[in-house]
Amino acid sequence: MPQYTPPLRDMQFVMHEVLDVVPALRELPAHADVDADLINQVCEEAGKFCAEVLFPINLSGDSEGCHYDPASRAVTTPKGYKEAWAQYVEAGWPLLTAAPEYGGQGLPHLVGSAVHEMENAANQAWTMYPGLTQGVVELLSAHGSKAQKDLYLPKLASGQWTGTMCLTEPHCGTDLGLIRTKAEPQDGGSYKLAGQKIFISSGEHDLAENIIHMVLAKLPGAPEGSKGISLFVVPKFLPDASGNKGQGNGIFCSGIEHKMGIHGNSTCQITLDGATGWLVGEPNKGLAAMFVMMNGARLGVGMQSLGLTEVAYQNALAYAKDRLQMRSLTGPKAPEQPADPIIVHPDVRRMLLTARAWAEGGRFLAYWVALMLDQAHLHPDEDVRKDADDLVALLTPIVKAFITDNGFAATNECMQVFGGHGYIHEWGMEQYVRDARINMIYEGTNTIQALDLIGRKVLMDNGAKLKKFGKIVAAFVEAEGVSEAMQEFVNPLADLGDKVQKLTMELAMKSMQNREEVGAAAVPYLRVVGHLVFAYGFARMAKAAQDKLAQGAADQTFYQAKLQTARFYFARLYPESAAAIRMARSGAKALMDTEAVFA
Repeated sequence: MPQYTPPLRDMQFVMHEVLDVVPALRELPAHADVDADLINQVCEEAGKFCAEVLFPINLSGDSEGCHYDPASRAVTTPKGYKEAWAQYVEAGWPLLTAAPEYGGQGLPHLVGSAVHEMENAANQAWTMYPGLTQGVVELLSAHGSKAQKDLYLPKLASGQWTGTMCLTEPHCGTDLGLIRTKAEPQDGGSYKLAGQKIFISSGEHDLAENIIHMVLAKLPGAPEGSKGISLFVVPKFLPDASGNKGQGNGIFCSGIEHKMGIHGNSTCQITLDGATGWLVGEPNKGLAAMFVMMNGARLGVGMQSLGLTEVAYQNALAYAKDRLQMRSLTGPKAPEQPADPIIVHPDVRRMLLTARAWAEGGRFLAYWVALMLDQAHLHPDEDVRKDADDLVALLTPIVKAFITDNGFAATNECMQVFGGHGYIHEWGMEQYVRDARINMIYEGTNTIQALDLIGRKVLMDNGAKLKKFGKIVAAFVEAEGVSEAMQEFVNPLADLGDKVQKLTMELAMKSMQNREEVGAAAVPYLRVVGHLVFAYGFARMAKAAQDKLAQGAADQTFYQAKLQTARFYFARLYPESAAAIRMARSGAKALMDTEAVFA
């Protein structure tokens, strides 16, 4: 059976010893009283909930899946899900980062991200229910009217109600300008919506008393394409005069998808048949408003794969220490046993170290972006807010695509450690692989993230955001370049920084002649920039570990492990960047001059 131990010590290392988050958070008036003890205590208690409540129903929930009743159009979640939700709500976990004016605890996004890592490691399918709800809270907080905020936010923030995002339709996914769902104005300011949505995560379930759908639709006479999309809030049950659950609305689940993974989450086909909804924000500006939720979801998906990488690594490590197969190439390491544990074999260590490195690099990136998200929202200095917002925008596609690509690779490596047992359901490893695969697809496929990075986040502003990150890297390289102990980490970081700058300029020039050069280079370009970000993170983590070792810190083995993982990253994972640069430079011709191939 699988196991999970919240990696609290590793989380504390990144937050307090690498990022030094407390002084940064105390610059924000809303978080002036936050300290390390509070952060650690919240994470410890959340870890207990994840390990003791969510994790035990992960494997069983995957086996059982959700149940759809065509007669009632109701969805029942797997055994234990509803009870876990009740405990979650009773303990106040949905309120963790919600605004105090709506009953929330108002803690930093950073703390919420650390908790989400553990929730996703314990049970990704279950965690999607509150995760999407938090996105609705953020969307309505940014674009809802005062009446909408007062009506929906307290109940959404508390977990009494849940939320979804309804974008995709049977004939269109990424190209939302093609949506056909219509919204007709009614007397009194409401709208009647009709249409079909698919792939709606958490679209129907038995956990909460009401579900609030955020729906993209088109008004009569709206402009063609994405400029004609509006956003509507459409509750499953219409609130009554007191703001409580009232009569049913014309929106319902017409079926659930039978998926490769995340079986415990209800991925629904949603039908709108004269459903009553209300406009959120301005007419025809719905896609821009929805991007608040979409960008938050993209960061959340990165946390999903970070959690899966960590739990898969933990289980593969435990198995490798226990499983006996063959002898070490340099002689028996366990002579009292009939064979050595497989952890003595070089390639088993490669697989384990790959997963560990992807987890540690992903944790640094995710927590750093979460800290900057807090700064972007709350820092009193406008320039600091702008810089943080630019870096969050630049790094969001890296969080979504790089971490999820790596997470899928890591869960596969960890399943391989188990050999044939990894392919068997009861060990839990094949579930992690299946669950991790969706993270590369939804909330904008990873190719869309790559196009967003190179097109919108880099070339559209002539590299201004990328240059801001480059200055951070350059400052670190300059500060640590004089340290002989840091050369093995700083030199490859500096080298890749120069190469990214040159590659970006080259692709910018090519794109002026042929826009398909951007599409051809996008995916390897994201891998290159992702490695630059991870190289920076590992160099910072190595610096923190070296400082602690020099100070004679008590847990010498912990810090030595950080250095060894960083060395493995630079030796065995970082070199991918060279191949990715060559692929990015190879041009569009080898892809597009292929008519005979597809004839």
